[in-house]
Amino acid sequence: MTRVGEFAFTVHGVAQAKGSMRAFAPKGGGRPIVTDGNRNVKGWQYLVASAAGDALARVPDDTRARLYASALRCELVFYLPRPKALRAAIVPHTKRPDIDKLVRAACDALTGIVWHDDAQVVELVALKHYADVGAVACVEVRVMPIPVAQLAAPARELEARS
Repeated sequence: MTRVGEFAFTVHGVAQAKGSMRAFAPKGGGRPIVTDGNRNVKGWQYLVASAAGDALARVPDDTRARLYASALRCELVFYLPRPKALRAAIVPHTKRPDIDKLVRAACDALTGIVWHDDAQVVELVALKHYADVGAVACVEVRVMPIPVAQLAAPARELEARS
């Protein structure tokens, strides 16, 4: 269930991690060429951006404007392919890809669509699980603006502890 101002959608497919960027100088000089360590990440980011754009087209204009201009909370739940050897066992997903690289790929894909800049994300919750048996891999995304009063609350709590 979504609250007022919340924006949520699901992207079906196997999430790709943003790899390490590499730069090299071409022979004969010129500008350096920058490549990503994961060649599949561009296709994944296109899927994320496309799903976000389709879902965003169905929300009211004021919600879109609020998301694009506010401090934001972003929740990402990654459901990755389950190895056959695990069957229905409930185990944590402690293997690659790293959760921070999955988040980086997804957040970069949402820049310019859901938010102006991913620096607007001031709260982030990310989870990584195996998909249920027979379920398709996906990522569930939820983004919501954070009221200014709520932003000041953590600072007040720290002052009270001092």
